Formats: sequence, structure tokens, C-alpha cells
Amino acid sequence: MTEYKGINTFDEIIEKEHGEIGTKSRCEYEEGAQMFIVSEMLKEARKIANMTQEQLAIKAGTKKSYISKIENAKGNIQLSTLIRIFEKGLNKKVGITFL
Repeated sequence: MTEYKGINTFDEIIEKEHGEIGTKSRCEYEEGAQMFIVSEMLKEARKIANMTQEQLAIKAGTKKSYISKIENAKGNIQLSTLIRIFEKGLNKKVGITFL
């Protein structure tokens, strides 16, 4: 824990572990973190809707393997497909915020 002496916030830990904002390591970390968040949101919404991955895929017009890939935070996701999965498949509105 000596290497974390003087660190007081979660942001400081992230910076120590993954570098400053804008560095390659930090960008890769942030991308992975966002994928994880999206995957968890999709899993939770699907379970609340009491749907299987197959049922959601059919309703959203995609494949079960694509739903699985998203839920496991693997691969690239097209924004248009993600929106369609949430809006058409789960009847949820999607909002996007840029910070």
C-alpha cells in the first residue's frame, strides 16, 4: 500500500494505474469500463423484461450471438444496433451524454 500513499480519491487511483486522461492506456481503460457498464445495463434490462438473449435478439432484429457479445463486453458495438436493441427490443429510450 506504500505506492498509494497520498492518494485520496478514486480518480487518483485510476490515474496512477492507467495514466493521465488522453494517454493510450487511459483511453483503453475508459473504453473497457464503458463497455462493462453497457453490458451490465443490457443484462439487467433484459432480465427485468424476463427475456432470454434469443427472444431479445429476435425482437430487436439481431442475432443471439451479438446480444451475448454485448453482455460479455466483447467486441465492437455499433451505436445504431445498440439503440435498436434497447428501444425496439426492450422498449427503453436511449439518451446519450457527452462530457
